[in-house]
This record gives sequence, structure tokens and C-alpha cells, in this order.
Amino acid sequence: MKNFGLFILGAIIGALTVYFICCKDDSSIKGISKSAVPNGLITPLEATALDQAYDLRHSIISDSLLKNTETGDNRSSWYPIADIRSYLEYAEQQADSLGYILDGLRIYAGAYPDTKEGPGLMTMFFIPTGTRNTAQGSMFSLLQGGSNDIGGANGLNMGGQGDPPGAKYPQ
Repeated sequence: MKNFGLFILGAIIGALTVYFICCKDDSSIKGISKSAVPNGLITPLEATALDQAYDLRHSIISDSLLKNTETGDNRSSWYPIADIRSYLEYAEQQADSLGYILDGLRIYAGAYPDTKEGPGLMTMFFIPTGTRNTAQGSMFSLLQGGSNDIGGANGLNMGGQGDPPGAKYPQ
């Protein structure tokens, strides 16, 4: 009977420990659970430092290639949330139809071709990345290697430019 009482006490302590470690809602940001906070977040101060570190490169590009334009080159691209959500759904479906498991997006810097009106400005575009879906339900598919661009998959472009195009962070 003594062992049974210790067993019950241990089970209760174990259950409470698991509850407080695993199930407690530890919201570090108003209304956002800790699991919803994405990796790679940066503060506005860090964003400012990244933007300032890009100044020299932007000046070299704008001063040498786009010196005769009124606006200078783009420093940012803006995408509506609805377009990004829609693209993510589309990319997942397309990756699946091409035999891939979508696991991310790669962002490329690009530029539009020059036209009679002037030089093409910089843009940013998304390309889906993933791994070959070699075995349905296999937990080893995540261990098969890094994420490559999904060949044949459509990217997302046509984000809006900064206002003005050369505007720095924050706008």
C-alpha cells in the first residue's frame, strides 16, 4: 500500500511537471504564443544597422549605373500580405505537383531590363525551395539535404517599390 501511495504521488508530480514545462502559455509578446514567434526576428535597431551597412553598395550602384535617373535605384520591395499568403498556398500546390516538399522561399535581388525610357530598377523576387518528395510519410526526407530552388516552379515578383524608390529604412 505504501508503494501504491508513492506511485500516485509520483504520477501527480510528474503530470504537473509536464504541464508546467510543456503546456504553459508563455506569451512574450502581447497575445502571441512563444511557438508563433518566428526565427530570425530582428529589432528596428538591427534593421537600421543593416540598412546603413547597405548605403555604400546602393550609392555605388546608383551613382555608376543610374546617375541620370530622377529617382535612383530601388532599395526595397513591398508585397501585400494577401499576395504573399496566396503565393505560399500556390507554391505549396505547385511544389507538390512537381514532386517536391516546399520548405522555404529564397529571395533574389534582380533588375528589370533597360528600356527606351531608362535603366531598369532593382527588384526582389521569391523562388520556392524544397526537397524531392522521395518517400510518402518518411521522416527521413528532412535529412536528405539542404533546400534547393524548385526547378520549374514559378516565383513571385511585382512588389511595389519604396516611396521614393531610394527611400531608406524606415519608410
